[in-house]
Amino acid sequence: MLFEGIAWADTAAHAAAPQGGLFDQLLTNPVVPLVLVVAVFYFVILRPQTQRASEHSKMIKGLKRNDEVVTTGGLIGRIHELSENLVTLEIAPNVRVRVERSQVTAISNYGKTPAKKDKAE
Repeated sequence: MLFEGIAWADTAAHAAAPQGGLFDQLLTNPVVPLVLVVAVFYFVILRPQTQRASEHSKMIKGLKRNDEVVTTGGLIGRIHELSENLVTLEIAPNVRVRVERSQVTAISNYGKTPAKKDKAE
């Protein structure tokens, strides 16, 4: 009974106080941090991964015979034959390995000589 009057007075003081602006309401809203976390998750994780996947699928579709490639297992070989789902790689003279097309990671730079940079003096 002693604190009942104080509680009523506190409620009346909050009701009489002016409401904060739109910015204050946004900061105290629990949905805003959740939306920010989702946005950061999208731009940091999901978007780069989908871009990498689309680049990989373009690379897979653009494979041609005699391209030197690297597989996910680390094999480096030259494409001997291509089919819809399989790639036959020649990893040594007369040694051929069949791998799934999706397991080709990248086109290899190992067999190529680096371009020389000419210094203009």
